[in-house]
Amino acid sequence: MESLSTLSSLSSANFMGFVLVALAALIDVIANLLLKQSNGFQKKLYGISAIFLVLLAFYLLRLALKHMPLAVAYSSWGAIGIIGTLIGGRILFGERLNAIGYIGVVCVLCAVVLLKMGEIDG
Repeated sequence: MESLSTLSSLSSANFMGFVLVALAALIDVIANLLLKQSNGFQKKLYGISAIFLVLLAFYLLRLALKHMPLAVAYSSWGAIGIIGTLIGGRILFGERLNAIGYIGVVCVLCAVVLLKMGEIDG
């Protein structure tokens, strides 16, 4: 019976780690978009806000690392960040990737899946 409760707590810890990583990544995406909007820090409020949000994102990533391995957390954060920034850049700034760029995004996503599949405790 104790092994079932351990399994349950591991699953909820892993879920909490992913929630923290996802939140950190979304905050990082907003920071990236604000940085673009700052126009090279000519609009200081946008630039300062971006710095604050990056610090917050790293804090959340630090919390996530209590629940999951670094490689999985960081690659997940990167993948969410890349896709979110890609979508945000498209919607807000009309930016587009070419076919090679989209292939790169797919490669990053495949890497995240493989890292998660190869996850080991430690």
